[in-house]
Amino acid sequence: MKKRIFIILFAVIVLNSCDVVNKIGGAYQLSQSEYKYNSLSNIQLSGINLGNASNISVSNLASIATVLAGSSSMQNIPFSMTLNMDVSNPNASAAFLDALDYSIMINEIEFVEGKMDIPIRIQPGETTVVPIPISVDLKSLMNRYSKDRIANELSGFLGITPNETTVTVKLWPKLTVGNTLIKVPTAIPVEFKFGGR
Repeated sequence: MKKRIFIILFAVIVLNSCDVVNKIGGAYQLSQSEYKYNSLSNIQLSGINLGNASNISVSNLASIATVLAGSSSMQNIPFSMTLNMDVSNPNASAAFLDALDYSIMINEIEFVEGKMDIPIRIQPGETTVVPIPISVDLKSLMNRYSKDRIANELSGFLGITPNETTVTVKLWPKLTVGNTLIKVPTAIPVEFKFGGR
């Protein structure tokens, strides 16, 4: 009886450790994948739907200018969007994770930190668009850096002005071990450079 219990316990441990090794391998493949900027979509500023960065209209430019000009009297300035990245897996094995923590810097401004609790799986040789939802209070950034600096950086980031923008994204994959999400200690660094129109 004890021998059976030991064999069953040993089998459970081996199966769990194989699963952990498999997940670590998937996260490693993700770190070896290629990342490219795809687009900015679902842009919202203080409840105004601006659409996508590639087609911000003249009326939306006026709305952005109005919100940013009146920012000193506002308690907060909610800003949200989706950063879409093309992730290509050139490896022989699938790249995957269970969840993701991230931080985003725009031209040396610590713009936002967040998490995405959606699993990602990219088969060998495939490219998948990974959408990263971003939500930040611009007022708190203006208080930390300055109204003019945030307005200038945001304008370049959205392609409104021709300023070159460097976006640095750090991705920390998370793996499920048992019932617990474990964050990988080393971030996957990604950098995009793009200009305005």
